[in-house]
Amino acid sequence: MSVAAAAQVLDFTAAERRAVLAHGPWPAAVAPDGSHRAERDPAAAELGRRLFFATGLSGSGGIACASCHQPGRAFQDGRSTAVGLGPGVRNTLGLLDAAGQRWFGWDGGTDSLWAASVRPLLNPLEMGATAASVAARVRRDTSLAPLDRPDDEAVLVAVAKALAAYQATLVSPRTAFDDFRDALARDDMAAAARYPLSAQRGLRLFVGRGRCALCHAGPRFSNGEFADIGVPFFVAGGVDPGRHAGLRALQASRFNRLGPHADDAGAGAVATRHVRLEHRHFGEFRVPTLRTLKHTAPYFHDGSRATLADVVRHYSELDEDRLHADGERILVPLRLTPTEAADLQTFLFTLSQ
Repeated sequence: MSVAAAAQVLDFTAAERRAVLAHGPWPAAVAPDGSHRAERDPAAAELGRRLFFATGLSGSGGIACASCHQPGRAFQDGRSTAVGLGPGVRNTLGLLDAAGQRWFGWDGGTDSLWAASVRPLLNPLEMGATAASVAARVRRDTSLAPLDRPDDEAVLVAVAKALAAYQATLVSPRTAFDDFRDALARDDMAAAARYPLSAQRGLRLFVGRGRCALCHAGPRFSNGEFADIGVPFFVAGGVDPGRHAGLRALQASRFNRLGPHADDAGAGAVATRHVRLEHRHFGEFRVPTLRTLKHTAPYFHDGSRATLADVVRHYSELDEDRLHADGERILVPLRLTPTEAADLQTFLFTLSQ
């Protein structure tokens, strides 16, 4: 390694290197979903792909899954809020890297990818279908015969599982960060030196003083859980309860991992069985992945931050009085200098192609 190359790589401490390496490798291994045996079945995924782009599943016959989850936008829609994802206030979550998650949606109201596919089908503000209308659509099309079942609800679930099999194939591409992380792992400083110094400084802030990695953890850059980040949950006409409402929906659902439609009832359902509804869940929302975020603006569960600079400013100037008083406090105002804010943004943008 040349002296020039070494000069282009920050002198990360051993602790910083461990924190950086914990965000890979990518793509991450995904455990199979025991509640959905066909999740890795190519034939099921192909049926799901056709259904994902078809409008016929919706009650009106004019809306497809792809209407809101657009491939060119990392399977998001670019809007601040999307109809049906809450009381008119929630941003559309992208679908890349959805397989293998524990909870789904901003409120975690479902515990599998197939159950998360049932939810928008039945929501009158989204696709507005019913089990009967979905079953009728399947039975009219002989090419969908593998999805037919004796009763309508079972057909609905078969359709949702096909949609989930397709979504399970959607994996975000490797990024400049992944190349840097892997270069560090093999001590290839010449390759690591290709990563911009500004991004390296932002990464050091991310895993260090910023404490961002406590929640945006692992290869997905998310711990998969829920948090209050100081965004108001009061909305026109009331509040958006977030995780509190999601847990109620999860516990009441016939489509959770403990229910009759799981292929192996109870598979991977330890968390579902033991969740507890607590007051602190009010106003908590999913910790989203940071991968592909260059393509998924606007940001936060309510789409209230138009740019990444707005997001960084939010954490820099955080209103601590707005955060929950109970539980462990993680977030504090970062009080970033302009250079630090720019470095952090540079790093975050390297998590997208």
